[in-house]
Order: sequence, then C-alpha cells, then structure tokens
Amino acid sequence: MSSLFKTFVFLAVLTALFGSIGLLIGGTEGMLIALILAAAMNVFAYWNSDKLALRVYSARQIDQLTAPNLFSIVENLSSRAGLPMPRVYIIDNPQPNAFATGRDPNNAAVAATTGLLKNLSHEEVAGVMAHELAHIKNRDTLIMTITASIAGAISIIANFAIFFGGNRNNPLGLIGSLLMMILAPMAAAVVQMAISRTREYEADLMGAKICGNPLWLSSALAKLDRSASTVDNQPAEANPQTAHMFIVNPLHSRAIDGLFSTHPAMEERIARLEALAVEMGIASRRVNPWA
Repeated sequence: MSSLFKTFVFLAVLTALFGSIGLLIGGTEGMLIALILAAAMNVFAYWNSDKLALRVYSARQIDQLTAPNLFSIVENLSSRAGLPMPRVYIIDNPQPNAFATGRDPNNAAVAATTGLLKNLSHEEVAGVMAHELAHIKNRDTLIMTITASIAGAISIIANFAIFFGGNRNNPLGLIGSLLMMILAPMAAAVVQMAISRTREYEADLMGAKICGNPLWLSSALAKLDRSASTVDNQPAEANPQTAHMFIVNPLHSRAIDGLFSTHPAMEERIARLEALAVEMGIASRRVNPWA
C-alpha cells in the first residue's frame, strides 16, 4: 500500500469519525453543523496556517544578504526539486529543528532554528532543508493543516457535548454516546499522528533524493534527535498541536514510537535512509552530488 493511499485512507477515517460524532451528538442536524464547522475551520486554516505557525515561533524572514548560506542552500535545492523558491525564515531557538508550512508550493515557507544552523554542517543543513522541500512538493503542509483542523474540531464538539449533553435517542444510548465523546478525540489524535508518521517517511526518502545524498539527512537526524531530547523548545511545549510540523519531535515527552507519537522511530528513519544510500551506491556522506 503506497504512502499516498494510506494518507487518503486515514483522512477518510478521520472524516467518518467526525461525521459520526456529529450524528451521535445532534442527529442529522448535528452532523450538518459539525461538517459546516469543519469546513469553516479548514478554510481559515488554508489561508492562515502559515502565518499563524510562523508567528507562534517568532520567525524572521531572511534573504541572500541577511543569511546567505541558508538562503543559497534552499535556492539550490528548490531548483533541484523543480519548486518555486519558498520564503525562508530563521527561528531564534537553541533546539536544532526545522519545519515547512504553506498551502501550496507557490505559497510556501521553510524555517530553521538558530540551533540547527549552529550545530549542523553545511551538508546536514542541506539534508534537512531538502526534507522540508519534500513536504512542500508532496503538499504535506496542506494535508497536515486539514487533519489538524478536523482533529481539533472533533475535540471541540466532543467537549461541547460532554458539558451540554448530546442526542440521547441515538442507537448507542446515553452510555455509548458518552464513551464515543471521550474516545473520539483520542481516536482522532491517533489518526492524525498516523498520517504525520506516514508523511515523514515519504519526506525523508524524497528529501534524500533531492539533496542527492541520503547520508546527509541521516546524519542530521541523528544529531537532531539527540538534541531535541535535551534542549528546550518553549514555544513548542506551549503549543504541542504544532509538534507534527517539525522534522523531529520538539517535545521532551516522546520516549517511544508509540500510538501517540507524532514522528516515526528515529532508528527506522535512519535505517531507511542508509538502505537508500546503499541502493544509490553512496558509502560516505562526504560524497557531494552537487560537484
């Protein structure tokens, strides 16, 4: 099963879950209201998600004059990927990390922390930026905006129903409805995280091909994983709903690649990249495909 097909299956499950809880809470009218709410949230997120994310992390836009090394890396990689040049931002944060945002390739942005630029080599930064450009090329930024919006809407209407009561005449009865209201947000979070993990694997592989050397990215991921577990990212801790955006989980509360992890196990990500390097005949991360 392809990763794209898996993503659509997960989205279908999330949508069905959303419609079901609306039906249980308010019958047909409740389902209609729930769908309208979800549509409104998605429209708002479609146009504003990038601005909100960049504002949360106080990102500052840079150019060829203010940060020539990072800007040139993104410019070269964008050309290799056949993408328009995205806006480039730097986040003043000691935790090495990065993310991409934007509704489509023509309205996209990539952001890297000062910690990433300080602790990674030129090649490793290129691997990370290639991963983020892969998210843009795959339109993952839009997919994750939609899933976050639907998951958030499920939590909102479930909490509303718990406090104000739902449709007691539904087939599940009062107890069943209460259980559904409690479990639905958890199920939505699991589906959202499953989508995120699927898209991360795909972005790793495509990003490795964009930069030309999978070992650049695998080396970067190993460093980022070690640092993210020890260096605080206060804005992320205060806004955990944005954790899935980053190349590695910015939160300290991720011990295992379990049901509630927004990112795949780092060992598996690195193993897949190393296997790809073998397929491409690359034995060292010093190999420069740009030369």
